[in-house]
Amino acid sequence: MSRDINKVMVSGRLGRDVELRITPSGSSVATFSVASSRSTKQSDGQLKEQTEWFRVVAWEKLAETCSTYLKKGSSVFIEGRLQTREWTDQQGQKHSTTEVIASEMIMLGARQNEGEGAPGGSSNGNGRATENAFEEELEAEGIPF
Repeated sequence: MSRDINKVMVSGRLGRDVELRITPSGSSVATFSVASSRSTKQSDGQLKEQTEWFRVVAWEKLAETCSTYLKKGSSVFIEGRLQTREWTDQQGQKHSTTEVIASEMIMLGARQNEGEGAPGGSSNGNGRATENAFEEELEAEGIPF
């Protein structure tokens, strides 16, 4: 029996500030865009930069951490899965979007608030934040969860 994999890793810079919202059920959700660029050599020898944009969605503590520490231009590594949503607008037109649902975020480069941990213990001091950081913190202290 084979096992399917849906995993994506993106590094790049934020194209806008993180937008944090609270759902009607009380969950935190953050959305932001990440631009990932690469250079390719053209047939004439010139380098051409190509940029791909990714819409990123983070939930709960990870959303709050992203909102607190990431700003437009921040360099970041995101790990997660791809998810496509479809909807119909009020005019009856169908739309779809593919998003990266973040499970982990690592801040790259210099941190703006050096020496401060992320809220809720969701940063481990090296700029790394995860969806289940609270569980990792408990595990590190030998507390069963």
